[in-house]
Amino acid sequence: MTYRKSWAEPWKIKMVEHLTMTSREDRVKAIEDAGYNTFLLRSEDVYIDLLTDSGTNAMSDRQWAGMMLGDESYAGSRNFYNLEKTIQDFYSYKYIIPTHQGRAAEHMMSQILIKDGDYIPGNMYFTTTRLHQELAGGTFVDVIIDEAHDTESEHPFKGNVDLKKLDDLVKKVGADKIPYICIATAVNMAGGQPISLQNIKELREYTTKHGIDIVHDMTRVAENAWFIKEREAGYAEKTVQEIVFEICSLTDHATMSAKKDPLVNIGGFMATNNEDVYRQAQNMVVVYEGLHTYGGMAGRDMEALSIGIKESVQDDHMRARVGQTEYLGDKLIGYGIPIVRPVGSHGVFLDAKKFLPHLSQDVFPAQTLAAEIYVESGVRSMERGIISGGRNKDTGDHNRPKLELVRLTIPRRVYTQAHMDVVAESIADVYERRAKITGLQFTYEPEYLRFFQARFEPLS
Repeated sequence: MTYRKSWAEPWKIKMVEHLTMTSREDRVKAIEDAGYNTFLLRSEDVYIDLLTDSGTNAMSDRQWAGMMLGDESYAGSRNFYNLEKTIQDFYSYKYIIPTHQGRAAEHMMSQILIKDGDYIPGNMYFTTTRLHQELAGGTFVDVIIDEAHDTESEHPFKGNVDLKKLDDLVKKVGADKIPYICIATAVNMAGGQPISLQNIKELREYTTKHGIDIVHDMTRVAENAWFIKEREAGYAEKTVQEIVFEICSLTDHATMSAKKDPLVNIGGFMATNNEDVYRQAQNMVVVYEGLHTYGGMAGRDMEALSIGIKESVQDDHMRARVGQTEYLGDKLIGYGIPIVRPVGSHGVFLDAKKFLPHLSQDVFPAQTLAAEIYVESGVRSMERGIISGGRNKDTGDHNRPKLELVRLTIPRRVYTQAHMDVVAESIADVYERRAKITGLQFTYEPEYLRFFQARFEPLS
């Protein structure tokens, strides 16, 4: 007889946090009070929180111990120099500027590199990244491969840049109007889909020829490295740590939201190999964040981040991290539920267009589905579709992304396999009654990043 070999997490639990179990009546009232926006729910009303993996990770005993070594000196904290060396050793970048989180790094990068009228190609947009590019006077252009917009495509690297699309843009507007291309590793809006090293190498060759920099959104670079190890020829014997370093070494600058891969609850940084860009960032950070040796971070948080970077690139950690996501994805596929395939790194993404085919994009099917999942079981997810897409800065019309998704984002080292079973079963229950679900309409729409604070009501 052949037995399947199960995997288990490379950690054990030292402390627990009690979860709130609510009734359906409680959840109906909670979602009404929140304007049918899961971002506006109180955490105490949530059972299993899959809203985001940003800052929701469980830190290790070593990270907590490191917090006690915080040097809170205003200038020249030893924790900064420790973090600087860790980033140089593990990520290859020469210069770093700490920030309170990733969007602060995006702001500085955009203000320094973008001129009014520039074009910024990228392998699919991300909400805060595109907004900062637009506020700096740039226009985002999607140059990701077509397979990324097809939820059923099994392409192993749906985060790849389409070099022909990039070349068409260069020929149209000129390389001097393109200060950089922004590549995300483990592309969030595509469903946590990776970019291959072969594609990055080809992109590096192209951009060097045309004098265009590469900015690396490295929020989930270690997760991307795991997929390279699993899927790309020639990398099976490489460690995640080695692959991460190689990815970073092929880029010029980086922004990092350390609340994801590096396993901390707050923090980020901007990194660069260009001394002039570094000096400009040093000048900006004291205006918006804090002195250049702490940015927006406490010394203790920089120490926890330094340790978290080292833990994030361990193969055993990443095997369990991505394995849990794949476990949930496989369960949902078994129930016949439409998801983005192949399963991505940090979460499972439901295809709301296929889940609720009777709802047009104008009545916000992904936002509707996220609310319905919460009412069913207390599981909090989030919309990644037309609401996240925002409005066109020139016409004011909705941006209409091809993907209309609900993201079930799994925090690192937080939930068990049994929690994933509950999530899958509750979504299957919603799927059985999907034909009766109606859409939503706005009651309040903010100007920027509306998905965070918008409010809705059911269609009558």
